[in-house]
Amino acid sequence: MNEKINWLRTNLFNNWYNSLLSILSIILILWIFQGFANWLITLSKWEVIQVNLHLFLVGRFPKSLYWRIWLILAITTTLTSMTMGIFKQQQTFTKRDFSIAAFCGIIVLLILPLQTINKIRLFAITIASLGGLFTGRKFSNKIKPWISLIWLLSFPIILWLIGGGLGLKPISTNFWNGLLLTLLMAIVSIVLSFPLGVLLALGRTSTLPIIHWFSVLYIEIVRGLPLIGILFLAQVMLPLFLPENLRLDRLVRGIAGLTLFSAAYMAENVRGGLQSIPKGQIEAGKALGLNTPYVILLIVLPQALKAVIPAIVGQFIGLFKDTSLLSLVGLVELTGMARSILAQPQFLGRYAEVYLFIGVVYWVFCYVMAITARKLENLNN
Repeated sequence: MNEKINWLRTNLFNNWYNSLLSILSIILILWIFQGFANWLITLSKWEVIQVNLHLFLVGRFPKSLYWRIWLILAITTTLTSMTMGIFKQQQTFTKRDFSIAAFCGIIVLLILPLQTINKIRLFAITIASLGGLFTGRKFSNKIKPWISLIWLLSFPIILWLIGGGLGLKPISTNFWNGLLLTLLMAIVSIVLSFPLGVLLALGRTSTLPIIHWFSVLYIEIVRGLPLIGILFLAQVMLPLFLPENLRLDRLVRGIAGLTLFSAAYMAENVRGGLQSIPKGQIEAGKALGLNTPYVILLIVLPQALKAVIPAIVGQFIGLFKDTSLLSLVGLVELTGMARSILAQPQFLGRYAEVYLFIGVVYWVFCYVMAITARKLENLNN
């Protein structure tokens, strides 16, 4: 307690004008908080969220096939928990931690505007996630070498569940909407833009003129164009360069636009990491008998990528938020679905509630990415 009082005296009330500014700031913050809390509790109409929650999450995906979405959620959360267990096997969880987690889970289940059957499914997914966490902690040494492959194999299974085919009823991409589409577009674009950005960064540092100048021109041209322009080019111009009998889905064209745009910025982030590697390490690798590809893969790239983890994750976060522009090219992701909901006659003018809700959704995912990046940095240190 004394430490907190000393901190307040040192940082907020160390002289008369700082004390005055601190008091005025506290009054202003309390006034803003009171107004926001009053609107949040008494004036806002959250029925727009409760009634349209399924549209925000999965859009027009057929309700009779929601079991696929629940299965996807179970797969991803279980694998995520397993991955956390693998990299946190040394950390112990007390009874207090489990009690707090259980209490928070019960509160969430009670508050969420879901049907009883869906709450049961959510509870089952929670149990599966705890099982994944236990499995990751218990069998860390056996699973760790395979966890990347498991994630890689889970992705085509998830796409199969969403799109159907091979025994499942096909679902047109026109019904892939809302948060489902936002996450899918962001994840695929991130996965594709990262290796492409690394190759462009290596190409820009290459001594071969053709590779070097191609990489330079690509990076500088793409970085000089707005994303919305590239998305329109991908939707309109890309089909013109393909054979007449080959028609790309507009979702694929949207992914192409996001990937090509993000790869240029990713290349510059990675190039900054490459420039931080001392030349002596490259020379030492060659002195050990390693050829250039092995020097790059085993010595240069691991250190370069580690040095620019914050910049890379910042690029991923930006790409995730940039998916909101897809609504301008006919893809109804989370922001586009919000516009459709606001067009409903009974919810006209409920902009604050709708955009506050999707803002919180974006913030949660971005914050999780930022926390993951910090954990990854600490893991490598």
